[in-house]
Amino acid sequence: MKEKMTQIGQEMKPELTAISEFMYHNPELGNVEYKSSKALVDFLKSHGFAVTQPVAGIETAFEAVFDSGNPGRKVAYLCEYDALPEVGHGCGHNMIGTMSAGAGVILSKVLEQGSIHVFGTPAEETDGAKVAMTNQGFFDDMDAAMMIHPASETAESGSTAAMEALQFDCLGKPSHAAGSPEKGINALNAVIHLFTGIDSLRQHVTDDVRLHGIITKGGVAANIVPEHAQAQFYVRAATKEGVAEVKQKVLNIAKAAELMTGATLTVSNYEQTYDDLKTNQPLSEAFNQNLRNLGITDIKPAFFERGSTDIGNVSNVCPTIHPYISISDTPLIGHTHEMANATITELAHERLVIGAIALAHTGYDVVNNKL
Repeated sequence: MKEKMTQIGQEMKPELTAISEFMYHNPELGNVEYKSSKALVDFLKSHGFAVTQPVAGIETAFEAVFDSGNPGRKVAYLCEYDALPEVGHGCGHNMIGTMSAGAGVILSKVLEQGSIHVFGTPAEETDGAKVAMTNQGFFDDMDAAMMIHPASETAESGSTAAMEALQFDCLGKPSHAAGSPEKGINALNAVIHLFTGIDSLRQHVTDDVRLHGIITKGGVAANIVPEHAQAQFYVRAATKEGVAEVKQKVLNIAKAAELMTGATLTVSNYEQTYDDLKTNQPLSEAFNQNLRNLGITDIKPAFFERGSTDIGNVSNVCPTIHPYISISDTPLIGHTHEMANATITELAHERLVIGAIALAHTGYDVVNNKL
């Protein structure tokens, strides 16, 4: 049966390539991926999937279902399709979305039991829809969730950092900076003390921790004591428990900055909180073997990705994998023009199809109780 699925996938190459290239030439930021989501939805509908859109209260999110009509396991394929500002598809989401949708269609052609669920998950780069979808129970009864990420090297599914996005709004009191500075409370000073304290904290955290931020508001004029200043930070660690621990230290620093300046600091989340990715090993091993059977045998061991992704939240409620597939013979750095351009080479088109087939083969193993 897998030989038949491989043939179906290869015959689908022109269609899959066209979708990936369409998204590459029409990059859209998170939550406004109207063209990209439509391209995937139209493709899935044309192959008999029943599509619900929007879902989870997100306009460009969708769920496409192909039901065999017989009870059985449920397989989820996760599509990403948001691009980056100025860089376009520098994270390869044009390929990710296409491989997942393609896998769902390939598996549907031989499905005898269970169901296939292809989820359109917008805004992975910013306010990841997978978080809202996880919180609303979309993955609670899934038996497996899968996607593949293009990269320099093919690698097993590993782990990613958990992350919380913290915004600090500092309120002071305006005054003439030269004429009566003593009557003002400098909100910008509070932000600067916050940065200084966090810089000191960096010396005393474990190697998995990353703290990085920017000042988004610093005042309106040099001769006015800043009344409002704002900073945004990412707090990352290997686990969500680690993030919680470091976050408390950051909040203590914010409190100290507040006491030193007299400003008032309020803390909020400006993006969704991402959990760490927990790879399901039996599912990962099945995918790796399917990839080897398709001719890709140079698979690097799993590694800890210091970046964060919303698939981590999915992995905390159902068996999940997030492997990598090579699309270049030379090193690539994510979130660059070079990475974006690599997604439309002939090698990338070849790996696009192989990735979709490998995902489909693994889904076949799941629905046929081979795991």
